[in-house]
Amino acid sequence: MKLTSHMRKLALGATALSSLALLGTALPAAAAIKGPIKIGVIGEASSVAGAAIINASKLAAENINAHGGINGHKVEVITYDDHSSASDAVSAFKRLATQDKVDAIVGSYMSEVVLALEPWAARLHMPYISPGAASTKIPLQVHEHYNQYKYTFQGWLNSAFLAQSVCDFTKDVFVDKYHMKTTVIMSEDAAWTAPLDATYKKCLPKVGVKVLDEIRFNPDTSDFTPIFNKIEGLHPDFITTGISHVGVRPTVQWHDQQVPLAMTGISSQASTSTFWKDTNGAAEGVLTQTGATPTVAITPKTIPFAKAYAKAYGDSPSYVGYAAYDDVHVIADAIKRANSTNPDKIVSAMEKTDYVGTVGRIQYYGKDSIYAHGLKYGKGLVTGLFIQWQDGKQVAVWPDKLADGKIKFPSFVKLPTATH
Repeated sequence: MKLTSHMRKLALGATALSSLALLGTALPAAAAIKGPIKIGVIGEASSVAGAAIINASKLAAENINAHGGINGHKVEVITYDDHSSASDAVSAFKRLATQDKVDAIVGSYMSEVVLALEPWAARLHMPYISPGAASTKIPLQVHEHYNQYKYTFQGWLNSAFLAQSVCDFTKDVFVDKYHMKTTVIMSEDAAWTAPLDATYKKCLPKVGVKVLDEIRFNPDTSDFTPIFNKIEGLHPDFITTGISHVGVRPTVQWHDQQVPLAMTGISSQASTSTFWKDTNGAAEGVLTQTGATPTVAITPKTIPFAKAYAKAYGDSPSYVGYAAYDDVHVIADAIKRANSTNPDKIVSAMEKTDYVGTVGRIQYYGKDSIYAHGLKYGKGLVTGLFIQWQDGKQVAVWPDKLADGKIKFPSFVKLPTATH
């Protein structure tokens, strides 16, 4: 069939459009970085820990820029306060992705907030790391719906690993050194403590500790007297905690009531530098698992970062401050290796992360793990450490290789007679 002039023009136009389409599909894969690199940060600014997310992220950007940026491109941090609200966090996340046009987001230490953000990371194809949320539901979503949820990573240990760390400490110290054999679990009722308590109940008996009871209390509880009275009536050797949002109240009442039981486990607020002042000294003797302290060189980066943070903000970062600082560096490292801000390329590079941060060597579990994109736990990686408040200071007491002091129990705490 002979082509008319009009048909030839249509054919040529179609060919041209086809060529442009092919070029268009090839551009994202071929495109290198177009600076500056924008990283969004969402934090609970009214809390010490949440403020540390924002502050530490800013310091990370300054550090990266001082060393040449990302392949020569400057890093900019855009911050929002979510007011500890999931809805506010979602609004901030969407604004960062759609209006501020950030390349990745770091945000929130609250599991309830992160579980609300995770679907939005999926919908908006936005690489996202939480520097503190511990719920095991977060990585499980990635594992079960990888193609959809692959954009989310956990920048701190999940609840199962936190519990294992507590059990490892309990075995080395409370069981082997102080001959303690029984405990009561006392945790706030929250998304992160359900898997924490479930793991406590599995791993504590394995290290020689009988769990006499599990008490889960409402985070709005203001009077812990009935709870402590019930625990004392069970006559355990110590209390194992899982508390984050209410650390001051139970600590003050534990001290004022002279509860004769050592309190250990996880008290997130006790990891902050203001906890001694917040409790008016009632924190004396409190033990908690945490990520790092300003005086312990977990890696060569730990103390320099803590000093820089103290110089800039007048205090020390909480565990989420260390994690957020590392998370911004992890994102920068991934973008640098990918030489791209394409979200899928960033995710692929992040999955291959092998980075020494302030809290240890950072790697992530693969998609076949139920902890997919969760921070790996174990020897040579990230394990955390235990600190105890002594005379207004945080003293690292475990593991022995990182300890800068020894455990000192308050005078009202009664130890098993076998230790005397």
